[in-house]
Amino acid sequence: MSNIQGNIRIEEVSLTLDESEEALKKKIATILGLPEEEIVSYSIVKKTIDSRRRNILFIYSLDVKVKNVKAIKKWDKRHRCRIQEPFVYVEKKLKNKVNKKIVVVGSGPAGLFATLLLAKAGLNPILIERGKDVEARIKDVNKFSLTAELNPKSNIQFGEGGAGTFSDGKLYTLINDPRSKYIFGEMVKAGAPEEIMWSGRPHIGTDRLRKAVINLRKEIIDLGGEVRFETCLTDLKIKDDKIEAVILNDKEELPVDDLILATGHSARDTYKMLHENNLKMSSKSFSIGLRIEHHAEMINKCQYGDNYKHPKLDTAKYKLAQHLEANRSVYTFCMCPGGYVMGATSEEGGVVVNGMSEYAQDGENSNSAVLVPIQARDFGSDHPLAGIEFQREWERKAFLAGGSNYSAPVQLVGDFLAKKPSTQIKSVEPTYTPGIKPTSLDPCLPDHVLESIRDALPLFDKKVNGFAHPEAVLTGVETRSSSTVRVERDEQYQSNIAGIYPTGEGAGYAGGIVSSAIDGLKVAETIIEKYG
Repeated sequence: MSNIQGNIRIEEVSLTLDESEEALKKKIATILGLPEEEIVSYSIVKKTIDSRRRNILFIYSLDVKVKNVKAIKKWDKRHRCRIQEPFVYVEKKLKNKVNKKIVVVGSGPAGLFATLLLAKAGLNPILIERGKDVEARIKDVNKFSLTAELNPKSNIQFGEGGAGTFSDGKLYTLINDPRSKYIFGEMVKAGAPEEIMWSGRPHIGTDRLRKAVINLRKEIIDLGGEVRFETCLTDLKIKDDKIEAVILNDKEELPVDDLILATGHSARDTYKMLHENNLKMSSKSFSIGLRIEHHAEMINKCQYGDNYKHPKLDTAKYKLAQHLEANRSVYTFCMCPGGYVMGATSEEGGVVVNGMSEYAQDGENSNSAVLVPIQARDFGSDHPLAGIEFQREWERKAFLAGGSNYSAPVQLVGDFLAKKPSTQIKSVEPTYTPGIKPTSLDPCLPDHVLESIRDALPLFDKKVNGFAHPEAVLTGVETRSSSTVRVERDEQYQSNIAGIYPTGEGAGYAGGIVSSAIDGLKVAETIIEKYG
């Protein structure tokens, strides 16, 4: 009998805190009914923590290569053992050189990965970004944090890498698309930590994500692409329902054959311009709410119990959702373990908050958004851009509540639930900069959002003990959870104007770094196929 090597996927392999990963090989052999010497190699596909019981477990999915598949004595159903060939993403290439002008707008994940794939195909794309490069952008963000001096063109929303550059760098997604493995691989090559390839909750951290973004930019340029910063798309030149040229910074006219719109969810002036140029778009639902901060140690104790200081355990995470009466719901979003609440406004006269963590996730506090879905009917108008005005209204009210100087309004959870203004901070020190103002958050959000959060907090406390601790801090407001509009497109990813490809989170087709990058790849693949 000839030997037939094969790749076997095994799931739900567990290790205790006291077991080393070296024990995995023995467990694999037992599961398959093989001697250990029959196992050629194995790799971790996914690793998660199960902290639901007193004894915390690490749960693994593994890819195993054995000398002879036919020698396997057990195909354990509990571990879902099966033959599984590894996915290999094939980068599309042009068969013949073509002279086409392709412009990508926005350097967030969708724009970056679309541009990277186009550059690898030999199409020499031009990537334009209204904000600055990462190095200069960091200085502008730090300046706002220290002095409250906002640069509307360079901030947490605008600049190289998009809004995700100043976040936790979360890479988990509910989208089951094998392209995610390719994206992770490219990020690792660009400097992201290797464990994102197998972590069940992969994150890069804002500090390492910035370095990866810079290296992706350099690769695009080395491949023949062009990257222009401080270059804003301000108008379109359309003829016979087809894109002919773009206007940049109100003065430069650049002919284009294909235009990828990866603008991000905060490019409000761009949405207005697209609407004026008759691109079909519609309102979509999104969510708004507050950021909540607790001591990270408290969350760790709740999730890990007596093991909360164990060196193998990362800073604890949670993900909560609660359905309420009258079809209302509340959920936590973008949880940042050991992180910071950041000032994320991009417009003068508004306060917006978001969360950020570095790779080590070792800050004193952990935070997350507590959000309530908003439907188009809540906008008070059926205009496609009504959601933007809805966001803007509450951002301006938060600005006023914070003192009209970009300080954020904050309220202790106990005071919020009792419907009385806070006057001082207690045990949890807020991390938002440039400043905070203890007050009431009631003027900062619609009544139904406030009441939904008040109803949900005690219920969340039953799931994470201490979540509704009276001295935990709520900071307002989080309004930029996702895009308020969807720019319509067909099965070939084109809008009603030929040659324009809306993509990513800003166009309403993704929600996060990975799903946005996947969408950018799909659009780039379509353009490459078009030119063969």
